[in-house]
Amino acid sequence: MLGRVGGVTVTGEQTTPTGVEPHAPSVRIKRRNRWFTAALVAAVVGLAAYAVLRLVVSGVLATDGNRFAAAALALNPYAAPTGALLAAIALLARRWWAAAVAVALSIALAATLAPRVLADPQPAAFGPTIRVLALNMFYGNADAEEVIGLVRERDIDVLALLELDRAAVSALDKAGLDDVMPHRVFEPAGAAVGSGIASRHPLRELSLAGPSRLAQPSARVRIGETDVEVVAAHPVVPVFDADEWRQELRDMPAAPDDGPARILAGDFNATLDHAAFRHVLDSGYVDAAEQTGAALETTWLRRRAAPPVTLDHVLVDDRAAVRDFEVIDVDGSDHSAVFAAITLPG
Repeated sequence: MLGRVGGVTVTGEQTTPTGVEPHAPSVRIKRRNRWFTAALVAAVVGLAAYAVLRLVVSGVLATDGNRFAAAALALNPYAAPTGALLAAIALLARRWWAAAVAVALSIALAATLAPRVLADPQPAAFGPTIRVLALNMFYGNADAEEVIGLVRERDIDVLALLELDRAAVSALDKAGLDDVMPHRVFEPAGAAVGSGIASRHPLRELSLAGPSRLAQPSARVRIGETDVEVVAAHPVVPVFDADEWRQELRDMPAAPDDGPARILAGDFNATLDHAAFRHVLDSGYVDAAEQTGAALETTWLRRRAAPPVTLDHVLVDDRAAVRDFEVIDVDGSDHSAVFAAITLPG
């Protein structure tokens, strides 16, 4: 029997308000599930695209692409945890295929990070130990007294400074740089262009790095009876000009097979996930942070709300032994300083 009572259709079995779908809640749930699945698929596809960039483009093909790709590659340490998070969400939602893909991608990306947290055995080296500190001064704004305090406290032998202007040189001298490091090769300049090397030991200026937009001075330092060559490295930022950045990294001097050991220290504007930077390592260097299992410590940036990355490095001639490495915050700079203690080959 059918009838209408007060705007309600009566069937004898159930009543349904006029104009309302009988199964509206289940329809809404299905729609939400479709949107959730679509969002999850998009996230997993994005992670897969990133994995191709890191593992195939930068890994197998050994190229870093354009400036956007180069910037994205620096974020690789965040990709593996992102994959693990996506896998957990997919498992909770019982999207088994999405979970399986996210787990596989996370493991593949994590494999590129594992060597950075495992300390490596060091070669036999019987020469003197040199203590190096490198710092990007952030347009000369780093606290000069704090820098000199670190030089004294860590008994630094060689100091590599980037973004060094004349005002910063004056501040460093006022703080006592000349007392602890009387030898220097400085090329101060405005903006981010200037750089310099200061030393506790006698040095002689060299010209080891290729042409570059930012100053990259180099010097041979004499420690007792042993020489070591040092370059203050500062290639241009890849997001400004990726081709120029690659060329400046290619022009970094290779480590010699014999003779004085060589150290490249500074702000490379590159991470271990960049093929261009790994090419520098392949020319006879090791990364001091990676050698000590500290290569996931970030060095930039400290002043803005963005994921910090590792741009500052001390690259060491692979004949030398890395004894210590540390990342040290310095007031006034958006970069942290990087410190390494290196025993030179005898």
